[in-house]
Amino acid sequence: MAFSMKVTPEIEELTNICLDNSKMDVSLYGQYDVKRGLRDVNGVGVLAGLTQISNVVSSDIIDGVKTPCDGRLYYRGINVEKLTQGFLSENRMGFEEVAYLLLFGNLPNEEQLKHFKTILKQQQSLPKNFVRDVVMKAPTKDMMNTLSRSVLTLYAYDNHADDTSLPNVLRQCINLISVFPMLSVYGYQAYNHYIKGKSLYIHNPSKKLSTAENILLMLRPDQKYTPLEAKILDLALVLHMEHGGGNNSTFTTHVVSSSGTDTYSVIAAALGSLKGPKHGGANIKVVRMFDDMKSHVKDWTDEEEVSNYLRKLLHKEAFDQKGLIYGMGHAVYSISDPRARIFKTFVEQLAKEKHREKDYRLYAMVEELAPKIIGEERHIYKGVSANVDFYSGFVYSMLDLPLELYTPMFACARIVGWSAHRMEELINTDKIIRPAYKSVKDEVDYVPLENR
Repeated sequence: MAFSMKVTPEIEELTNICLDNSKMDVSLYGQYDVKRGLRDVNGVGVLAGLTQISNVVSSDIIDGVKTPCDGRLYYRGINVEKLTQGFLSENRMGFEEVAYLLLFGNLPNEEQLKHFKTILKQQQSLPKNFVRDVVMKAPTKDMMNTLSRSVLTLYAYDNHADDTSLPNVLRQCINLISVFPMLSVYGYQAYNHYIKGKSLYIHNPSKKLSTAENILLMLRPDQKYTPLEAKILDLALVLHMEHGGGNNSTFTTHVVSSSGTDTYSVIAAALGSLKGPKHGGANIKVVRMFDDMKSHVKDWTDEEEVSNYLRKLLHKEAFDQKGLIYGMGHAVYSISDPRARIFKTFVEQLAKEKHREKDYRLYAMVEELAPKIIGEERHIYKGVSANVDFYSGFVYSMLDLPLELYTPMFACARIVGWSAHRMEELINTDKIIRPAYKSVKDEVDYVPLENR
């Protein structure tokens, strides 16, 4: 019998039986104080573990009162705004340096950074015929599924796949950090060729280029890109690299790692979590929402007309009828998302280079109008502001990244955070003998590379 792709009347009948016997009395969640996901009804995160890798701050204690503040994000104690300003002011790419910081706890000096980059480059290759035998076989329009399948298949090529000793897990993690861009871009090229009927391009990454530069090189037929394009993609990867232990995919990494399973299974599980539209897929929704907005709003400069469209979104009368303005609001941040603040400073530059100023002005208008309209239309427990997804989708569109690669780009960044959390989880199990606890300060100053 062939593998069924259809929902038959029998399946419909069984589904109804399942529905009848699986409903939960919603009041029981409150009665037993059970959280429905990783946030309670007031948006407060559920504490499920401890981490020193990053910290998210959305409020300060002022005169004994918890008061919302501009959001802050710390990577190993360093404010991400100072961190990004640091490598940008020194005219350097930041991905590899920040990856070192998250994995090992300190910023590298010049020699350490050079050595780490060398290790990443040495790992920047796939097993013989892997692209042909795995990536090119059964291509799909969903690159996250392609990425997950590739990660799980790499297990079969690893002679020490089940070894969970720290050196071996670190080796596996560094290897995955190195090859994620290749798996993502090659997966898209296979889909673009075999399903969409376009030309097939498989470009090898260059040992001389950064991660962001190699992504653009591998993706584009002519392998060309501008310095600003590479700089902004590098910045995007750094900003998406880590966001505390409470987000869905990182929580998944800790939970699955705690079972003692192999690295490939852990990362595949994290990818499955990131794929969801409520997590890594949100920036795609933002782009599609704006596309719909442009087709229904005649004058993009008319605040009243744009406001009417935003109200229709909230009333489930526009776009996908979900009642959401995508890219606005965050589970933790209320006044502002620091990643969105950093991103916005470069979005206008790229918009000018790409002749997309009109689009940028529309985004800026929505960013200003949406919080006011949401406040008028909805009873909300905290403020609403643009999140990182609001601008990242726009940036990716200006970089000519296909929609299918938006979430895999997130994965190419977040694999670093997942790797750091997997190491942290394993280090803090009872089975591993470790040195005495070393405290991490709440905030650490950024030190220029030449002074480390």
